[in-house]
Amino acid sequence: MGRNDKVAWDKLDNTALLFPVIATQTMTNVYRISAELSEDIDRDLLQEALDRILPSFDVFRMRLRAGLFWYYFEENKRKAPLIREEYSFPGAYINKSRNNHFMFRVTYYEKRINLEVFHALTDGFGGVVFLKELVYQYLRLKYSEELADEPDKISNDVFLDKEDSYIKNYKKPGKDRKKYKHEKAVIVTGESFPGDEVGVIHGFMPIAELKAACKRYGVTINKFLTGVYVYSIYKEYLGGHPSEDAISCGVPVNLRPYYDSHTMKNFFAILAAEFRPEIDDYSFEEVLSIVCESLDRQMTKENLDDIISYNVSNEMNMTLRVIPLFIKNLAIKQVYAASSHSNTTTLTNIGNIVIREPYKQYVKGFSCLLSMSEGQNIKASVCSYDGVLNITFSSILTDTSIQRRFFQTLTKEGVPVAIQTNEIYE
Repeated sequence: MGRNDKVAWDKLDNTALLFPVIATQTMTNVYRISAELSEDIDRDLLQEALDRILPSFDVFRMRLRAGLFWYYFEENKRKAPLIREEYSFPGAYINKSRNNHFMFRVTYYEKRINLEVFHALTDGFGGVVFLKELVYQYLRLKYSEELADEPDKISNDVFLDKEDSYIKNYKKPGKDRKKYKHEKAVIVTGESFPGDEVGVIHGFMPIAELKAACKRYGVTINKFLTGVYVYSIYKEYLGGHPSEDAISCGVPVNLRPYYDSHTMKNFFAILAAEFRPEIDDYSFEEVLSIVCESLDRQMTKENLDDIISYNVSNEMNMTLRVIPLFIKNLAIKQVYAASSHSNTTTLTNIGNIVIREPYKQYVKGFSCLLSMSEGQNIKASVCSYDGVLNITFSSILTDTSIQRRFFQTLTKEGVPVAIQTNEIYE
């Protein structure tokens, strides 16, 4: 191998260290972000677009390796993964040996482009950046005359930073370091779909009407949707009755704005929106108030600092660092198993996706979707585009009463909803 052919390597960020250990065929740790265009997708042009942009994204040009003490990334010099028409349920396991050893895949279906990413690579922020550039490049190829004035390169405002922002913002915890207890939460169970099938329900709603409902309660969109979700679980799964266990909804928070970070690697923390019903028949307003108070207590810079310190401290421990990987894996699996039932579900919001004006006429919408986790059989994902918010429920349970209650509650609050499902519910 020549000097210029030297293979680069990189460390996994602090959050990414978990995902290779716990990933299985059924708990894939793969998320999907999709873009809906105005015309059917041309597979060959999409492949050419991916081939062109991938060299610019070091974070995506990696393969996973197991070292003596840690997993690590190694530069993947193979051709970009082959783009195929959608062939599996969303968030399916990525078989790296069948994917040129890349940890992401791109598929398409009619007018939709799907980017699916193994979470060890990056979080939703990084996924959105990559998908947008893929869409831009594809549109430049397909509409070369209409977009002739657009430069054929990655956008100037894109940061390709590979910093581990967890390590950079780590503060050594003091003697009174915060300890986290993992209490068992309500687990939503029921009849499941066979095999690896996943039910998907999209709900589309105008942001203007949603903001008006939020304003009446004096809360943000994220808090409002989390409150509606927790209320729906309380009414449909618990029947509006008391419970010894709390309904706990994990709410991932993008940490970049709080720490002036532009990293393409993972950089988020998960807060827990908790509601423990102690009496019968809480109103929606009461549940929303309790959920908001729960999030407000955690959404402080001090608490975010504590979360980073807690999560990074084990990685920084010199004694633990020299323990062989196979022993670490056993310990991590035990810790994860003990904590995996501390959340009922997850609601993630990857924010408002903005498309540059020359391309906007060709892009009709976006959606995002999470795969299942141990103990979490239903999840919700949110994104917005061009005045419309899309919340997507992914579930392995055949029962849809929670989703139905969610949309009914929004409708009662004056928010009209258009619903779309995948074929599994038909």
